[in-house]
Amino acid sequence: MELAHSLLLNEEALAQITEAKRPVFIFEWLRFLDKVLVATDVKEKQKKLVEQLTGLISSSPGPPTRKLLAKNLAALYSIGDTFTVFQTLDKCNDIIKSKDDTAAYLPTKLAAVACVGAFYEKMGRMLGSSFPETVNNLLKSLKSAESQGRSEILMSLQKVLSGLGGAAASCHRDIYKNARSLLTDRSMAVRCAVAKCLLELQNEAVFMWTAELENVATLCFKALENSNYGVRVAVSKLLGTVMATALIPKQATVMRQNVKRATLEEVLELMATGFLRGGSGFLKSGGEMLKVGGSVNREVRVGVTQAYVVFVTTLGGQWLERNFATFLSHVLDLVSHPRATQTHVEAVYSRRCVSFILRATVGSLLGEKAQIAAAKDICQAIGKQMKAVEAVVNDANSENKAGAADIAASQHVMVCALQELGSLVQSLNATASPLIQEPSIGLLETVTSVLLHPSMAARLAAAWCLRCVAVALPFQLTPFLDRCAERLNNLKTSPEAVSGYSFAMAALLGGVHQCPLGIPHAKGKMVVSIAEDLLRTAAQNSRLSLQRTQAGWLLLGALMTLGPSVVRYHLPKMLLLWRNVFPRSLKELEAEKARGDSFTWQVTLEGRAGALCAMRSFVAHCPELLTEDVIRKLMTPIECAMTMIIPSVIKAHGAHLKASAAMVRLRLYDILALLPPKTYEGSFNALLRELVAEFTLTDNSANTTTSLLRSLCHYDDSVLLGSWLQETDHKSIEDQLQPNSASGSGALEHDPSSIYLRIPAGEAVPGPLPLGVSVIDASVALFGVVFPHVSYKHRSVYIYVQFQNSMRSLLFVAMERSVMLFFPSSTDLECFFHLFICAAGEALGRMAQVVGEATFIARMAQYSFDKLKSARDVVSRTGHSLALGCLHRYVGGIGSGQHLKTSVSILLALAQDGTSPEVQTWSLHSLALIVDSSGPMYRGYVEPTLSLVLTLLLTVPPSHTEVHQCLGRCLGAIITTVGPELQGNGATISTIRSSCLVGCAITQDHSDSLVQAAAISCLQQLHMFAPRHVNLSSLVPSLCVHLCSSHLLLRRAAVACLRQLAQREAAEVCEYAMSLAKNELVRDEMTGLEGVLFGMLDRETDRKLCSDIHDTLGHMLSSLAVENLSHWLMLCKDVLAASSDMSTTAPLGGGKDEESEKKDEMDDDTMFTTLGEEDKTKPSVAPRWATRVFAADCLCRVIILCENANKAHFDLALARSARLKNPKNDFLVLHLSDLIRMAFMAATDHSNQLRMAGLQALEDIIKKFASVPEPEFPGHVILEQYQANVGAALRPAFSQDTPSDITAKACQVCSAWIGSGVVSDLNDLRRVHNLLVSSLDKVQAGKGSSSQLYRESATTMEKLAVLKAWAEVYIVAMKIKKEAETKPKCVSKSTEEDEDDFGTVDELPPDSLITLVQPELPALSRLWLAALKDYALLTLPAEFATQLPPDGGAFYTPETIDTARLHYRNSWAPILHAVALWLNSTGFNASESVEETAAAIPNSQKRATSIMLNQTPGTPPTTKSLPEMNRDRMHLILGVSIQFLCSPRPEEPVEHVTSCLQALHTLLDSPCARIHIAEDQLLGVELLSVLHRLLLTWDPPSVQLLVTGVVQQIVRAAQDYLQEKRNTLNEDDIEEKENPLVLGEGGESGGLVPGKSLVFAAMELLMFILVRHMPHLNSKVSDSPSHIAAKSHLSEESARLVAATVTILSDLPSLCSPAGCMTVLPTILFLITRVLKETAVKSADNQVPPPVSAALQGIKAIVTLPTVKTDETQKQWASLIRSTLKKPYPCQKKSVTHQQDPVLDEVSILTAIALFLWSASTEIIGVQSLQNGCINRFKNALNSSDPWVQAKCYQLLLSVFQHTNRALSTPYIHSLAPIMVEKLKAVERNRPNNNLELLAVQEGIKVLETLVALGEEQNRVQLLALLVPTLISYLLNENAFASASTVSKDLHEFALQNLMHIGPLYPHAFKTVMGAAPELKTRLETAVRASQASKAKAAARQPPPTVHSTPTIKLKTSFF
Repeated sequence: MELAHSLLLNEEALAQITEAKRPVFIFEWLRFLDKVLVATDVKEKQKKLVEQLTGLISSSPGPPTRKLLAKNLAALYSIGDTFTVFQTLDKCNDIIKSKDDTAAYLPTKLAAVACVGAFYEKMGRMLGSSFPETVNNLLKSLKSAESQGRSEILMSLQKVLSGLGGAAASCHRDIYKNARSLLTDRSMAVRCAVAKCLLELQNEAVFMWTAELENVATLCFKALENSNYGVRVAVSKLLGTVMATALIPKQATVMRQNVKRATLEEVLELMATGFLRGGSGFLKSGGEMLKVGGSVNREVRVGVTQAYVVFVTTLGGQWLERNFATFLSHVLDLVSHPRATQTHVEAVYSRRCVSFILRATVGSLLGEKAQIAAAKDICQAIGKQMKAVEAVVNDANSENKAGAADIAASQHVMVCALQELGSLVQSLNATASPLIQEPSIGLLETVTSVLLHPSMAARLAAAWCLRCVAVALPFQLTPFLDRCAERLNNLKTSPEAVSGYSFAMAALLGGVHQCPLGIPHAKGKMVVSIAEDLLRTAAQNSRLSLQRTQAGWLLLGALMTLGPSVVRYHLPKMLLLWRNVFPRSLKELEAEKARGDSFTWQVTLEGRAGALCAMRSFVAHCPELLTEDVIRKLMTPIECAMTMIIPSVIKAHGAHLKASAAMVRLRLYDILALLPPKTYEGSFNALLRELVAEFTLTDNSANTTTSLLRSLCHYDDSVLLGSWLQETDHKSIEDQLQPNSASGSGALEHDPSSIYLRIPAGEAVPGPLPLGVSVIDASVALFGVVFPHVSYKHRSVYIYVQFQNSMRSLLFVAMERSVMLFFPSSTDLECFFHLFICAAGEALGRMAQVVGEATFIARMAQYSFDKLKSARDVVSRTGHSLALGCLHRYVGGIGSGQHLKTSVSILLALAQDGTSPEVQTWSLHSLALIVDSSGPMYRGYVEPTLSLVLTLLLTVPPSHTEVHQCLGRCLGAIITTVGPELQGNGATISTIRSSCLVGCAITQDHSDSLVQAAAISCLQQLHMFAPRHVNLSSLVPSLCVHLCSSHLLLRRAAVACLRQLAQREAAEVCEYAMSLAKNELVRDEMTGLEGVLFGMLDRETDRKLCSDIHDTLGHMLSSLAVENLSHWLMLCKDVLAASSDMSTTAPLGGGKDEESEKKDEMDDDTMFTTLGEEDKTKPSVAPRWATRVFAADCLCRVIILCENANKAHFDLALARSARLKNPKNDFLVLHLSDLIRMAFMAATDHSNQLRMAGLQALEDIIKKFASVPEPEFPGHVILEQYQANVGAALRPAFSQDTPSDITAKACQVCSAWIGSGVVSDLNDLRRVHNLLVSSLDKVQAGKGSSSQLYRESATTMEKLAVLKAWAEVYIVAMKIKKEAETKPKCVSKSTEEDEDDFGTVDELPPDSLITLVQPELPALSRLWLAALKDYALLTLPAEFATQLPPDGGAFYTPETIDTARLHYRNSWAPILHAVALWLNSTGFNASESVEETAAAIPNSQKRATSIMLNQTPGTPPTTKSLPEMNRDRMHLILGVSIQFLCSPRPEEPVEHVTSCLQALHTLLDSPCARIHIAEDQLLGVELLSVLHRLLLTWDPPSVQLLVTGVVQQIVRAAQDYLQEKRNTLNEDDIEEKENPLVLGEGGESGGLVPGKSLVFAAMELLMFILVRHMPHLNSKVSDSPSHIAAKSHLSEESARLVAATVTILSDLPSLCSPAGCMTVLPTILFLITRVLKETAVKSADNQVPPPVSAALQGIKAIVTLPTVKTDETQKQWASLIRSTLKKPYPCQKKSVTHQQDPVLDEVSILTAIALFLWSASTEIIGVQSLQNGCINRFKNALNSSDPWVQAKCYQLLLSVFQHTNRALSTPYIHSLAPIMVEKLKAVERNRPNNNLELLAVQEGIKVLETLVALGEEQNRVQLLALLVPTLISYLLNENAFASASTVSKDLHEFALQNLMHIGPLYPHAFKTVMGAAPELKTRLETAVRASQASKAKAAARQPPPTVHSTPTIKLKTSFF
C-alpha cells in the first residue's frame, strides 16, 4: 500500500500485483492524491497526471473509485492549467454518447458521467460555453439508461446546476421536463436522485414555485406512493423547500424576474390535499385497512407530514412565531377533516402525524418565550373548539346529524392540541409558571373544561395534559387534585364529569412519582373514599353505572402508584373490595350465568376488568406489600376470574360484550404475568389451553397481529428488518408504515389505565395498542412465563417434542400458526417474510443454546449447509444463511467451532452473488454475526473476508444501501476480532490495518447516513486499538459536519465517537474542530466545538445522544478547562445569561441571499445540512433550562478542577504576580465576579432545577474563596464586596411559595456564608441572618399550620435544614468565642493606637456571632433536642418498630417515615455537635422549665413536645428532676453517637464522623458528663471499643486525632472520678492509710478483665494507633524476616498522633490499683521507651519532636506515681524500673553499624535517664551495672562534638548532682566531675565560635559552681582552685578584647560577672586562691578596670546572661 503513496501512479508496482488487488491499489492512490493535490505544485506533472486519470475512466472503475477519480480530475484542473479541460470534457461526452449498452461498459460510462458533474461543480462558469451540449447529452442518455445510470446522470445534473447557478437558465425547463417523469421511477435510488436534482433546480428555476407549483406538489405526492424511508426524506425535503420558497422567495431571484408570490393559504391548501387525499384517490372500506389498500395513503401522508416540518424549518423560528396561530389552525383542521379520520385506526395515525408536525416545529424551533406564546395560542384554539362542542351538546335537537359529526371530529383536534400543550409545558418545566399564573390565559380552566367533552379520547387527553402541567409545576399538583375531587363530588350525576374528573385524578396520581416532593398523605384517604363512594353508588343509577364503576377502579389503580407507604394503610379495605367483585364460589359462578341481561353483564365485566387492573397496579407498584398472606387473598378473585366462562355469556347476550370480555382477559393475563407462577400452578393446563386458543383460533383472522415479533428479534438484525427506522427523528410517524406490528396505532383511549402508569422510556405520551393486539401480546407474553413451569409430559401435548425447554421458540410456533392464518393469500408475504425468517432464526439459535447438545447443533448446521448448496430461490438462501449466523451467535465460538470453516466458505460464496442484493445482504449479515461470535478463532479467515469486503465495497452500486450497511458491520466485526494486534508493525498486520482504513474511507464517503454511521463506529474501534493510525485531522472535521446532519443515527455515531476521542485527546479534537470552523466559516469561530455541543443540547431530544454530549463536554472540560479558564467560563456564562434575558429567540437577519454563495463552498456531504442553516449557525434558540442546569454543573466542576490544579487559583496575590510574569496565565480567582454573577443568575431563575444548581455553585464558591485575603485591604477578604449579591441570591429562596428542597439548600448556603467569617460587620450579616430567623419561626409553627402542597416529609426536610443551618452557625460562633477567650487581650489596643480608622473594623468583638445566635438559643436547643430524639427513634432497628410513637415525632409523621429518615440522616451530625456545645456551655443546668416550653410552642405541637419530654400528655409536667433529665440527654447523645460510630456507611461524608467525635469531645468537657461516663464504667468501655472499630475502618489522620482526643477525655474523666473516690475514702477513714489506693482497676489481684476494663480497652485502641503509625513496634512484624524496612520518618500529623497516644498511655496507670499498675506498667513502659527510641532523632534545629516530649512527660508521670510505692509492689516496681532503665543502652552500639540510620538524639535519651535517676533513686542505688551504663552515657555526651549535647548534658548533670539522696549523686560526681574540669580548662585554647558553644561553656561553669556550693567548707579552697583559674583564663586582655568576636567578648563578660559574684560569696577561700597565683590577680584587675571604663562610656550593653535566660530551645515543659 505504501507504494501507492506517490504523486504519479506507480505503474510498475501496479503491474506487479494481482488482478484482484489492483482496484484497491488504484483507490488508495486516488485517496493519497486527493489529500496532496491541494498542497503541491503540479505544473510539470500535470500532463502525465491527466493522462493517467483519464486512462482510469475507461478502466471500468467501481462507484467509490469513480467518485474520487472525478473529484481529483476536477481538483487538478482547478489548481493547475485549464488548457486541456475541454478535450477531457469532449472525451467524457463521447463515452456518454457511445451506443455500447453492455454491462461491462457501464462502469466506464458512469465514470465519465461522474467526471462531467465534478468538472461543472468545481469550475462552474469557466465551462459556461459548453454546457448546453453537455446537458443535452446527459438528458439524451437519461432516456435510455438503466437505473444505476439514471441516478448517476441525475446526480451529475445536480452538480452542473449547482456549479452554474443562474447561468444555466436556458436548460432549466428541459431538465425539469425530463426529471419530472422519473419521480415515480421503479427504483427508489432514482427517485431520491431526482428529488435532490429538482431541489437544486428550484434554487434558480422560478417556474417551479410559481406556474408549476401545483404540478410539483402532485408529482411529489405521486413519488411518495410505495416509497421507502429514503425517498420520503428526499421528496419531503423537496416539497417543503419548494413550498417555503413559493411563500418567501429568495431575494436574488425575485430581483431578476417579476414574480407573483403565493399566499400562505394557497401553499397550506396544496399541502393539505396531499395529507388528506393521498396518491391513488380511492379509499377502501375499514375491514381491509390492515391489508394493502389503505397503506398507500399512509405513505403519502407520512411524507407530507415530514414536508410540513421541512417547510416550517426552512422558514425558520421567527416566521413560525409570527404565523403560529394560522399554522396551528390549519394543522388542526387537517385532523378534523373526515377524510383523515375514516376509521379509528386512520384517525389515530392522522393524529400522530399532526402531533409530530407540532412537536418537531414548536418543540425545537422556538425559544422558551415563544413557546409560552404558542401555548397561549393552543389554549385559545382548545377554548374555541370547546365552545362549539358545548353549543352542539346543549342543542336539544339531537336530530342534528352534522353536530354529532362535528363532535367526532373535534375530539381528534382536542387530542392533538392537548398533547402538544402537555408536551410544551413539560419541556418548559418550571419556566412555564407564567402560563398558569396569568389569569388572562386561563390555561387550567380551558383544559379542565375539556374533561366534560362527550368523547373519551378528548377527556383522556385533557387529563394527560393536566398531568404534564402538574409534573412541570409540582406546586399545582395538590390544588389540582382537590379541585378535581370537589368537582367530581358536585357533578356526580353527569356521566362525562364522572369519567373526565376521575381520569384527571388518576393522571395526577400517576404523575406524583415524577415530583420528588410528593403530595400530602391525606390525599390517599380522600381518593379511597371517593372511589369507594363511586363503586357503592354505581348500581343506583343505570345511566351512570358504567362510568362510576370504571372511574372507581381507575382511581384505585392510580392510588397504587403512590407506593407501599400510602397503600399500606388501605390494603385491608382493598382486599375486601376485590373479594366482593367476584363470585365467592363455583356455585355462585354457575348461578350467575343464568341471570342478568346484557347491560348488567357489561357493567359486571367492566367492574371485574377494573378490579383486575387495580390488582395489577398493586402488584406492580407495591412489591414490598406482597406477603404470602396477601397473595393468597388475591388469588381467590383471580382464580375465579380464570374459571369465569365468558363465551356462553356473549352468545346469550350479543356480540357487543366482546370488547368488555377481551378487557377482562387482558387484565387477567397482565396480572398473572406479574405474579410468581408457583401461585397458580393448579390452573396451568386450563390457562395454557386458553392462551394457545387466544393466538391461534381467534374468531376472525384479521385480528391476529402482534407487536412483539419485532422486539423479540435481535437488535443487530435491524438492518434486515429496516427497523432502524426506530432510531430516526421520524420514528413516531414512520411506525405506522411498519408492516404487521400495529406499532403506530397506539392511543390513550385503547386503555385508560395507561394514564397513570409510568411511560415507557423514550415516548412522550403513552400509547397503548388497540385491544385486540394487546390481548394477543399479553397472552403471548404470559405463555412465555408459564410454559417453562409446565411438567414435561404436558409440554409435548402443546408443542412438537423438539421445542422442549425453549420458551422463546414457543412464541414463534405460536406466531407461525398465526401467520398461516394471517396470510392465506397475502401479497405482502415478501415483506413479512423478513420478520418471520428473523424470528425463526432467533428461535433456532435459542433452541441450540438451550439444548446445547453437539449432535443437535451439527444436525441443524448440516441441514442448512445442504439447503444452501442446492437451493436457488432467494427465500431459502436468505433464511438458511441467517440460520447459520444465529446458530453461531447463540452457541458461541467454541460450541460451533467445527462448523466455522464450512459456514464461512459458504457465506463468502453467497456474498459474491451480485445478481441478488438481498442474498448478499443476508449472507454478509450472518458473516458479521459469525465473526463477532467466533472472536479469536476467526483470525485465520480475516484476510479472505477482508479482501471480499473491500472488493464488494468497490463494486456494489451505492444504491444497494443494505449491502453496504452489512459490509460496514463486517468491517467493524473484523476490526474487533483483530483487536489490539492492529498496533503491530508486521507485514500482515500492516496490510490488514491499511485494508481496514481503506474500507472505512469508502464507507465514510457513501451517501447513505447509516453506512456513514457504520464507518464512524469502525473508525472508533480502530482508534481504540491503534490510536496512532487514525488520522484525527480528517476524522474530527468530518464528525463536526455530521453533528448538523439531519439523520439521528449519524449524529449519535458522531457524538459517540467524539466522546471516545475527547477522553484521550480533548485538546487535539478541539483544535481540529476550530480549524474546520476557520476554513469553512460554518460556525461561529469563538465557541468552537464546545459551543456547538452546548447548542445541540437545546435541539436534541434523544436521551442517549444528550447523555453522550454531556459526557463529551465533561471530558473536554476536565482536560481543558484549567488551561483556558476564561473560554470555558465565558461559555457557561453565555448559556446561563439566557436565564436573565429570555428575550426573543434570535436576532433578525441572515437574509437568504447568502445561500447561493455558500453553496460553492460546500461539498455534497454538507448539502443536506443547509436546511435552514443560516438559522442554525447562530443558535436559533436561547439555551433551554436543561442546558443551563448543565452549564451550572459545569461551573461547579471547573471550581473543583482548579482546586486540584494550583494554589494560585484561590490566592489573589499569587494569581496577580503570576499574571504579571506571563499574561497568558489565567486563574479562577481573577474571575470571581463572573462566578458570583453566574451563580446569582442561576439561583434566581424560574426553573427549580437551575435554582438548585445555582445555590450549589454559590455554596462551593463561598467555601472555596472564604479565606482568600484581599491584598489591597489587609485584614479583609475578597468575598466581602459581594455580600449584596449573595444576599439577593438567597432572599427569593425563602419566599412563601418556594419548594422545600430549594429552601433547604438555601439554608445550607446561609450557614456557609455566616460561618465563613467573610462579613465582619454584624449589621451586614443581619440581612442573611434574618432569613434564617424567619425560617426558624416557620419551624416553630409546628406540624399542621402551613397549608400543605407537598408530602409531609418535604416539611421535615425544610425544618431539619433550618435547624442544621443554625447548628452550623452556632458551632462556628462558639469556636470564634473560644478563640477570642484564649487570645491575649492586649492585641486590640495596640492596633487601635496604630491605625484608628481600621482598629474598629479589624478586630471583631470576640463574641460577635454568638450575639446573633444567643436570642434564639432557648428555642433552638429545644428543637435540636427534639430532632435528635426523632433521629434516635428512627434509627432503631426494624424489630423495635413498635416502640415508635404512634403519631410521629416532632418533625415527621408516621406515614412518611421512610423518606423522613433520609433527611434526618443528612442533618443530625451538626445538630448533635451543637447540642453538645450548648449543654457544655450551660453546664447541663438548663432545665426545660415546662411553662416556658408550653409558652413557646403553639398547641399543635404541645403533643409532640410532651412526647419529646417523655411525658404522657395528661400527667403533671414536673415529673422529671434536672439530674434525671440530664441523664436522658446524656443517653440520647451517647446513644446517637455510638449507634453511628459503630458502623458509619462508607459513603457517609467524613464531616459526619468528625462532627460526631467533636460532639463527644465537647460533651466530655463538662463535669456533669464526665461523672456520668465514669460512674458507669461499661459505658466508657463500650465507647472505647466503638472508637477502636472506627479506627479500623476510617483512615484520615484528622479522624484519628479526634478519636485520641475523645479517649483522653474518657481517661481523664475516669481519673477525676477515681481521685474523688480516693479523697472521700481518705477523709472517711484516716486510720487505714493503705486502703484508698486499692481502689482502681486490678483491685488486689491486678487482673484486668477484657470487655469490662477501661484500661484494657484504652490500651487496645492506643496500641492500634501506635502500630498503625510505627509498624516496627509490633514484635510480630519486627521478627518476621521480610520486614527489615528502614524506619520511615513520621509525618507531622502522625507525630502529633503518636504524642497524643503516649500522653494517654502514661495516664492509664493512675486508673489502676497498685497491683493493676504492675500488670499494665511493663507494657506501657516498653511502648513509651520504644517510642522514645524510635522518635528521638536528631534534627537540624535541635527541635524536640512532640512524641519525644510526650514520652519524657510520660516517664516523669509514671516514675512519680504515688500508687506504686506500697509494700506489696515495692520489689516488682524496683525490678521494673531497673529493666526499663537498662532499655535505652543497646542502641548506642548499633548506631555505629547502620550508617543510613538517622542519628539518635542523645539529649532525649539522657533526659530520660536523668528522670529515672532523679525520681526513682531508691530503686536504682547500688545497682552497679546500671550505674556504669548511665555514667558511660553521660561521658559520651560530655565528649560529644556537638556543643548542644554538651550544654544539655551539663544541665541534666546539674540536676543529678543536686539530688537530695547523696548515695545516688556521689558516684556520678566522682566519675564525671574530672572530665568536666578538663573540658572547661580546654576552652582557653579553643575559644567558642558561636552561641551554642558559648552556652555549653556557661552551663558547665554553672555545674562547677554548684559543686563548689555542695562541697563542705574544708574542701572549698580546692574546689575554687579548680573554678577560679578556669574563669580567669576566659578573660581577654585589652588588645585582644578589641579584635575579639562577639561570642568571645560575651564569654569574657560572663566570666567577669561570675568572678564578681563568687568573690563576695566565699571571701575567705577566694582570697586564698588569688593569693596563691599573683598572675591571675593582675589579669582580673585589668579586666575589672576595663569594664568599669566601658561602663562609664555608657555603652550600656545588655548584661550577657540574657543569652542564657532565653535558651534557644525550650523543652515543652520543665521536667523537674
